[in-house]
Amino acid sequence: MRLGPRFRRIAILLLKGTLGFVALSLLCVIALRFMAPPFSALMVERRVGSWFGEGKYSPAYRWVSLDKIAPVMSAAVIASEDQNFRDHYGFDIAAIQRALGHNGRSTRTKGASTLTQQTAKNLFLWSSRSWLRKGVEAYFTVLLETFWNKRRILETYLNIVEFGDGIYGVEAASQHYFRKPASRLNSEEAALLAAVLPNPRRYRVKSPGPYVRERQQWILQQIYQLGGNNLVKTLD
Repeated sequence: MRLGPRFRRIAILLLKGTLGFVALSLLCVIALRFMAPPFSALMVERRVGSWFGEGKYSPAYRWVSLDKIAPVMSAAVIASEDQNFRDHYGFDIAAIQRALGHNGRSTRTKGASTLTQQTAKNLFLWSSRSWLRKGVEAYFTVLLETFWNKRRILETYLNIVEFGDGIYGVEAASQHYFRKPASRLNSEEAALLAAVLPNPRRYRVKSPGPYVRERQQWILQQIYQLGGNNLVKTLD
């Protein structure tokens, strides 16, 4: 069956658009392997939201290298968010299966996103959930795991993740909440920061409730069981 001229033009445009997107995404991922991102997609989304009545927006974002972040902070986010981070290739299949089983039994949804997936989402994509976003997120996850190493993924995650309204990255969070650089965070402070990550706009570092305190103690236990500060040394 032969396509008419109009459908051929549409097909060509779609092909060019797809190839352009792939080329641009590859360029961005490779470039950001070596340079600090000036902003993330989440930062842009929050800024645009402030223009449409979501409230005052005064962002704080300061990039620091991984060696200027206390090792216990890296251990805390791995312990709380992705304990198989060292071993998977972007997707934790066992965690996904557990989440599917839980979500089939409970009305409270449980996620299974790895640190790589969260980095891909925060850096490149919008926050609202949809199958389209999850599909594009999976694409960027593969790119990050292909062109970056684990240390770079962790470094980027720690620098762009949101710890409160307009507070991006562990250096900005450490200065804001504890008045010290991220290199001087202790285990209790690191675990407290990691404890709010499931929903940093709901849970508070400055006035943590019972759930956050309980989660903080659980994270401290997990850090110890996973090897403590030596956890980061095992990354590629």
